[in-house]
Amino acid sequence: MKGAPDVVVVGGGAAGLLAAGTAAAAGARVLLLEKNSETGKKLKIAGQGRCNITNAGDIRDFPAHYPGGGNFLHSAFRRLDNEGLRHFFAALGVATKIERGGRVFPLSDDAAEVVRALRAYARAGGVETETERRVERLALAPGDRASRPRVSGVYVAGETGLRTAGATIIATGGAAFPGTGSTGDGYALGAAAGHTLVPPRPALVPLRATADWLGAVQGLSLRNVRAALWVGGRRVQEEFGEMIFAHFGLSGPIILLLSRAAVGALEEGAEAVVRINLKPALTAEQTARRLDRDLAQNGKKHLRHALLLLLPRRLVPVLIALAGLEPERQAAGLTREERRRLAELLQDLPLRLTGHLGFSAAVVTAGGINLKEVDPATMASKCADGLFWAGEVLDVDGVTGGYNLQAAFSTAFVAGQAAAARKSGV
Repeated sequence: MKGAPDVVVVGGGAAGLLAAGTAAAAGARVLLLEKNSETGKKLKIAGQGRCNITNAGDIRDFPAHYPGGGNFLHSAFRRLDNEGLRHFFAALGVATKIERGGRVFPLSDDAAEVVRALRAYARAGGVETETERRVERLALAPGDRASRPRVSGVYVAGETGLRTAGATIIATGGAAFPGTGSTGDGYALGAAAGHTLVPPRPALVPLRATADWLGAVQGLSLRNVRAALWVGGRRVQEEFGEMIFAHFGLSGPIILLLSRAAVGALEEGAEAVVRINLKPALTAEQTARRLDRDLAQNGKKHLRHALLLLLPRRLVPVLIALAGLEPERQAAGLTREERRRLAELLQDLPLRLTGHLGFSAAVVTAGGINLKEVDPATMASKCADGLFWAGEVLDVDGVTGGYNLQAAFSTAFVAGQAAAARKSGV
């Protein structure tokens, strides 16, 4: 690239690639700096390698799907909504499809196709990409006001010179999946520019629990169950759907949805318990009647056989033991109190949480650059001129279903256009 770029983009993930391509399409000369040996490394494994690009639901309902930062995204979604994103990828040759829950995937089920398309988009606009370039600090110069510096470029690790630019977009991601390069680099860069940080913590992360019987049911998946998170004896959240038992505790879609609040509670030292309702379609009374009927109809069978109509095979001995019963008891011989204990467990199977699997297993990061210090209409920093933000480095996190990538793409689109509008030195 001859001369200084108009825009430097730090980070070549989903947000960085789209921000760079968008700025270039708007007429800016763009330099994209990525610390990994390739761009899009984390995006390649998104959605278990299938890449859940967005959700097909009503964009007006999207903000409610972000426990962190939903209101901040209104403006970005008006600029690039989910339909606009699908049209964008279609123009790049990536056809998409809609699956259960409105989840949008590439028709190929191949996240690598999405990465190739974004790389091609950036390349077509003339973006110059340099890999294995880690930005270690921002170049700060006095601005119009002494309290608000101007970012004039970046310093790259191992280099002696300054990479100057008219605008800098930080799209370094959060701290989830650090093996892909998301190690929170942008947080330090932001702090140096005067930003404050909402403490990052894992979100959409499997939870550790303690129970002697977990090993016996590890890998068992349950559908159409309800899981409630109780903190300090109070129910704070409840989700319905699918979950999975693991040797360490709990995972699966509804557990991931509970994890944000669970991680916060655990970090505060509060007691956190997940209570599983195995028969959420029935009331407590209906569950008791159903149990009485099944036991009566199978009265001559051992309890471990009689309960197979109500429970997955591997859960049967677990509930029998928790109820203090013997599996070889004859079903018809249970007392009213013993049947009551079983019925209660069917609707309230508790597991005390002890921790979580950390950033290495988290889908996204909760926390990040304080949204009060970023203009939602432009993604421009309110702390330093010439600085813009995009993607997961911001204090924005959504639930599963394509919402997190939509937020990354929408904020990147806004940041790319706004940064390009500055041109060099403007």
